[in-house]
Amino acid sequence: MRLEASIDVARLILLYGLAFRGHDESESSTNQGLFLGFLRWHEDKHPDMGKVILENAPQNDTLTCPIIQKDIINACAKETLKAIIGDLNGDYFVILVDESNDISHKEQMALVLRYVDKNAEVVERFVGLVHVSDTSACSLKEAIYSLLSDYSLSPSQIRGQGYDGASNMRGEISGLKTLIMKDSSSAYYIHCFAHQLQLTLVAMSKKHLDVEDFFCHVTNVLNVIGVSFKRRDLLRHLQAEKLEQLLESGEIHTGRGLNQERGLQRPGDTRWGSHFKTLDNFIVIFSSIIRVLEVIEHEGSTSNERNQAKYFLSEIITFKFVFMLHLMLKVLAMSNELNKILQKRDQDIVNAVEFLKITKKRLQDMRETGWESLLDDVSSFCHMHDIIIPKMDESYFPEKSKRKSSGICYSHHLRVDIFYAVIDVQLQELNDRFGVVSSELLLGMANLNPVNSFANFDKGRIMVLAKCYPNKFDEVQIRDLSYQLDTFIIHMRAGNPKFSNLQGISDLAKALVETNLVETYSYVYLLVKLTLILPFATATVERAFSSMKQIKNEERNNMGDQYLNDCLVC
Repeated sequence: MRLEASIDVARLILLYGLAFRGHDESESSTNQGLFLGFLRWHEDKHPDMGKVILENAPQNDTLTCPIIQKDIINACAKETLKAIIGDLNGDYFVILVDESNDISHKEQMALVLRYVDKNAEVVERFVGLVHVSDTSACSLKEAIYSLLSDYSLSPSQIRGQGYDGASNMRGEISGLKTLIMKDSSSAYYIHCFAHQLQLTLVAMSKKHLDVEDFFCHVTNVLNVIGVSFKRRDLLRHLQAEKLEQLLESGEIHTGRGLNQERGLQRPGDTRWGSHFKTLDNFIVIFSSIIRVLEVIEHEGSTSNERNQAKYFLSEIITFKFVFMLHLMLKVLAMSNELNKILQKRDQDIVNAVEFLKITKKRLQDMRETGWESLLDDVSSFCHMHDIIIPKMDESYFPEKSKRKSSGICYSHHLRVDIFYAVIDVQLQELNDRFGVVSSELLLGMANLNPVNSFANFDKGRIMVLAKCYPNKFDEVQIRDLSYQLDTFIIHMRAGNPKFSNLQGISDLAKALVETNLVETYSYVYLLVKLTLILPFATATVERAFSSMKQIKNEERNNMGDQYLNDCLVC
């Protein structure tokens, strides 16, 4: 019973990633930490338990010392990993790897396994964190293989590799993926789609000066207001007043989840979604931002603050800034659903590619038909905030040369030099950075998509896909797959309700399991599984590092590597 109490408390603390020990664990201490604190709660609430724990336990068998706590945590980690490896059941898997510094500036490499379980669910499980003093390709490979060996997993079972590409080890990725493919030729590497998507925005800022200037102004304004808690409080107060006025006038309505407080979120360097949220919030609280800058302009404590606020105010209450604000929000919105898909661990690469195609089509549609609606939105916004709207047929004078006309009208500058140019750069970057979607591997996988009664089904391309996995498909198995595919497609299109409204490869896998057809179409199901596990994002590994920074923080910066790893696994 004593051991049971210690294990229960440890599991609860591990579940929430909290600290076990307090500042002082002596009997007279008022801050003994959560482990002893929860045991005392046990003692108070469960008299039978209280009779055998803490002071009522034999002094040499209290099961509460730090060593015992670490032993319990290690045992929990081992049981967790045992369950994960059992769930994998010797099947093929993909490795997702990333690297980051912990609070003590030690290089830590995280490993996540992606696989399909017996219920045809795509699963991503964190299995270990390793301190790597050397981030060369050979050292990283040894660290990965050592972890796999600990769990009796063979590198020959690897069927894909996923890396962020934005970490400190990005220079070694090329060498690492090559080394692993030497041992497992079918361990295909797909560059993280989420990172590629972010790079399109970075490239757009570098290639288009107006975009770069715009994000610079947005960041500076947010910094000026966000640097002081008094200014942030003023912003919240002004926004609350505006919200109350709109509710009273009936322009907006109350409801659950509506009218939530909008804050100042700075755009992150490596997060597409943060830019979208920043611009969305900027538009909603625009009038409040203007008011705060006006207050700083007149009441700032130094002349530098007042002049800075005056300058930024003059920059953002212009038609061009408002135009860029609405344009960039629309461009980012086109890819926002793709960004959300890339953060979900249960999505497959075929689905991600479909959303990529949708994103490019929407951008093209916006280029062809979206100019008038954008201009209407910008003009309406300017009317609402008393911003001067220039005459579109007048000559455009570049900002750096106010006296010299550019020879074009203002409408031409906005439409051709900015609207068309920005969309064209974004489309070009999407095409360049996601060129992998046209590979034989992904084209074959796309032909397994069951949407619209397997409208994309192409036996030839699926056969080519199978040949991408020579270790599993020899000449005899390729022949058997050919026979299976002939029967399979007839069966799928025969009108069975189980297969008539499938929305993706994941649905197909589950339907084959539910109808006990996995053995009948074993080779088809294998290709389906290989499609599902092929990685396209590394969000799960990044979440592991978020947990690491929560667990090993400034107050717990002396945690050992094994202790940290065990806490993360649990």
